[in-house]
Amino acid sequence: AAPAGAVAFGVKHTEGVSVELLFRGRAEPEAVPGAGARWPLDEGTVLRFSMSRASSEVNDNKVTVSFYAEGGKPINQAGVFLTGVGISLDVDADRDGVVEKNSPNKASWAWGPEGHGAILLVSCDKDFP
Repeated sequence: AAPAGAVAFGVKHTEGVSVELLFRGRAEPEAVPGAGARWPLDEGTVLRFSMSRASSEVNDNKVTVSFYAEGGKPINQAGVFLTGVGISLDVDADRDGVVEKNSPNKASWAWGPEGHGAILLVSCDKDFP
């Protein structure tokens, strides 16, 4: 997706985004440092970004990739806006009829009338063959 004539790229991102580069033949990702760093635009290079917390508003984080020609001349930019969505499975872990977000019994299970932990019923049939 790089523009014609591009030989290198640089990445900028907001504070709420983590960015890693994976180069062909390398198992470990390389963390992307602050602005100013550039990398050769090689086939097989993967830019991976993520967010570790939910956003406070829609599109509040951004990743911008700048493309450069020989000699470091800027050619173009591509950007993506990100919104982190928090997802949590909240359950009635102490079985008192109240679903609590941070129940201390959420991570364990005990059998019986004084027990705790979620009882999860899963539908494993084939609704759509």
